[in-house]
Amino acid sequence: MTLARLLPRTLVDSTFLRVYALLALALVLAFGLSLSAIALVDQVRREQYQERLAEVPMTLFAQRLGTMARAQRAAWLARLGERLGIDLSLHASDNYPLGYFERLRLSQGHTLVSRTSSGNWELHHRLPGESRLLRAELGDVSEAQLLALARVLGAWLGKMDPQARQERLSDLSNPAVPLTLGGVPPDVAERFEQVPELDVVARSHPADGALSLYLRGPGEVRETGGLAVGPLRAYRPPSVQVLSLVVVMVLGVLAVVIYLIVRGVESRVTRLEQAATRIAGGHLDTRVKVHSGDFLGRLGMAFNGMAEQVQSLLRAQQDMTRAVSHELRTPVARIRFAVQMVEDMTDDPAVRRQLRGADSDIAELDALVDEILTYARLDSHAVNGAGFQFEPVAARALAERVIASLDGLHAHLTIELVDGPEVEATAEPRYLQRALQNLVSNACRHAVSRVRVSVEGEPGLVRFDVEDDGPGVPERARHEIFKPFARLDDSRDRRSGGYGLGLSIVQRVMAWHGGSVVVDTSAVLGGARFTLLIPWQETSHG
Repeated sequence: MTLARLLPRTLVDSTFLRVYALLALALVLAFGLSLSAIALVDQVRREQYQERLAEVPMTLFAQRLGTMARAQRAAWLARLGERLGIDLSLHASDNYPLGYFERLRLSQGHTLVSRTSSGNWELHHRLPGESRLLRAELGDVSEAQLLALARVLGAWLGKMDPQARQERLSDLSNPAVPLTLGGVPPDVAERFEQVPELDVVARSHPADGALSLYLRGPGEVRETGGLAVGPLRAYRPPSVQVLSLVVVMVLGVLAVVIYLIVRGVESRVTRLEQAATRIAGGHLDTRVKVHSGDFLGRLGMAFNGMAEQVQSLLRAQQDMTRAVSHELRTPVARIRFAVQMVEDMTDDPAVRRQLRGADSDIAELDALVDEILTYARLDSHAVNGAGFQFEPVAARALAERVIASLDGLHAHLTIELVDGPEVEATAEPRYLQRALQNLVSNACRHAVSRVRVSVEGEPGLVRFDVEDDGPGVPERARHEIFKPFARLDDSRDRRSGGYGLGLSIVQRVMAWHGGSVVVDTSAVLGGARFTLLIPWQETSHG
């Protein structure tokens, strides 16, 4: 089942509402994710703090038990538990109800902290070098329990030599429960000297809600200045830095989600843009894939309908143009035949002169029909989605054939091909020759004495330049001359010959070759310069 089927019909049909709903959902998810992340960070830090608090007494008890004979352990645990108000017991770890990760943490020397069903704290620690577990159960920690734990710690340290004492103290100490020998502050020193051995002086820190304990230990412990436990601080929630990091991470996730939502809409609009560009380039068979019935989906369907209608209208227009052009050929041929018959039947110079003029007009009409048919065939490629059959073409050889076919028709002109190496273009030979021939013919009609053709290979292109020494093309009209039946107001108009289709055919041929045609001023001859640019590949010649 797709997401669209799960959404209300209003959201499915409206792109704006759907995007708005998705963004709102993303914000809600980001808010929930932020709360979850903050709660998770707080829970992990709280559990870590609780483990560090419990690690000192549990490690102390486990090490003490490790030095005792097994027969003495039960009695010692009972006395210690009664003294501290804690339920202490030993258990075999083999059948104890613990998970894999809990056993792994115990084997690494950590203390497990959890809550029982009655709400008490339950602590577990593994005895060093044994598989037995020490279990402790207690309610909330009281100050009396802290004082008793400090005394037990002091009594244990008092039985050790100084080096071992310092090592044990370093092993037990952690950031939650700092343990140091000496370092009694001056404001506690006076009271500290008055208390008996193994008694504790407590000092509160109201500024941060902490508590420090100073134990006057026995023997050498007392000589080092006593044992300082703490300051013991209450658990603090995550800092501003941690919360800022969480917010930044969630905002990063939100940014990615919003990007994906907007990117989906953008990609669909981009497909419409690409289809419109292809249709504008002449590929009228292009259609847009429609996947939904929302606004963009309806736009895609309307776009396809428009393209279908345009293609249908153009196809009908081209069919009519081809039909009319073909039908014109028969009467034109009959008229030409009749003119020739009349010319053969009379010797009157005036009549023969008029007949030659009529024959010239008929030839012009026949050429116009041929131009229209060629243009119609090119339009048919666009309408029907057909393409040219491209093949390698020797560009200079093609230019030489064009010049040879036109040189005899313009004896008053010098038509030259600039020397250069042969290059090879990938093209449809017949249409490329027709395009170049149209340009050279156009130059011959407007040239005074010279037409210059050059063929060059450029990176990724073959360039044909056709230049003449005629009046040139005004800059304001350089885009208009490529339109069908375009007429200029200066000398390059129909009075110089042509029907206004030749340059349109050139532009259409170049478009289908993936190239272009441009016109500017010839730097060599001073007239117009038409340039064809089409993709090419170089060929080697001996």
